[in-house]
Amino acid sequence: MNLHEYQGKEILNSFGVRIQRGIVASNHKEAVDAAKQLTAETGTGWHVIKAQVHAGGRGKGGGVKLAKNLAEVESISNEIIGMMLVTPQTSAEGKKVNQVLICEDVYYPGDSEPDEYYMSVLLNRATGKNMIMYSTEGGMDIETVAEETPHLIFTEEIDPLLGIMPFQARKIAFNLGLSGTAFKEMTKFVTNLYKAYIGSDSSMFEINPVLKTSDDKIMAVDAKVSLDENALYRHRDYAAMRDLREENPIEVEAKAAGLNYVDLDGNVGCMVNGAGLAMGTMDLIKESGGEPANFLDVGGTADAQRVETAFGIILKDPNVKAILVNIFGGIVRCDRVAQGVVDAYKSMGDRINVPIICRLQGTNAKEAKELIDNSGMEIISATEFQEAADKVQEVLEA
Repeated sequence: MNLHEYQGKEILNSFGVRIQRGIVASNHKEAVDAAKQLTAETGTGWHVIKAQVHAGGRGKGGGVKLAKNLAEVESISNEIIGMMLVTPQTSAEGKKVNQVLICEDVYYPGDSEPDEYYMSVLLNRATGKNMIMYSTEGGMDIETVAEETPHLIFTEEIDPLLGIMPFQARKIAFNLGLSGTAFKEMTKFVTNLYKAYIGSDSSMFEINPVLKTSDDKIMAVDAKVSLDENALYRHRDYAAMRDLREENPIEVEAKAAGLNYVDLDGNVGCMVNGAGLAMGTMDLIKESGGEPANFLDVGGTADAQRVETAFGIILKDPNVKAILVNIFGGIVRCDRVAQGVVDAYKSMGDRINVPIICRLQGTNAKEAKELIDNSGMEIISATEFQEAADKVQEVLEA
């Protein structure tokens, strides 16, 4: 589950990580009130207006701007709220901005020049250990840094049983070229950042940039946080942070129906049982000359109601030109699935306007094929993988 910047910063702050302070606003009047409050609390004269969407690269799309007075706070907030923000991490259509974060200006003059760093915490699946990735090149796309100057990216692996050790936090601060007060601040920042990652059951914390201010404070200026959904039962307060406006509405509907669904860009809808079979089915579709339009796992049950719900969700995608049902009958019997497909087809009627290829293999596969072939419905049955691939290709070329 992805969070907005202001939500991620709330979590960081609760674990003792210094953050750039800010107040979220839903309209330009709230933005002005937030700016006044920040000035009273922090003394900041300028304010940074940040669009709150689940995407990086907001500054490149005009979603992050500096306001030097209250009039600019009002005008910039009014401009950003409601806009369709297009960034390198959104679709061409962009994402609608519903809120902005009014932040204090932390790039104030002082005894030294401010510096920006990159830092993230995530799981290294290859080693089974957590990993802190960091670089002196903060504020830039880390992908560009990795491609053009890979020697400037450092990693520190952390045993999840031991947790982050003091020498590892010092090593990170040293590799970032820090000394004195900034060195001590960075070791504290890194330690608390890792505690936040573990304590919130996150799958990723990305801070870009981590800022060393002109008076040697270390703080998170941004926060991109992704929580592990499987652990949300332990964090009811975090679960309440979910912003459904930022998620694909079809995926939200599928989740509510208990279906595992991921929207893709292809033209052949998939309905399968089991994640492994789903991946194989998507390969099958590509072999047949099509492109998978979705990943949809109906799980261990496939009765008429569940199949009808799955069909309805798949058909919400206007790019779908055919649907491939690929079920392995192990626990669930193929003939019951076939009956569910037939009943769902009858119930939906004209709502099904694309060809359906149904491959059922496993327990009672023969009876299932006979049931579909004798149903009188326009459902194309198949038994083998290659047979299903050929039939998908036929309907796409028709």
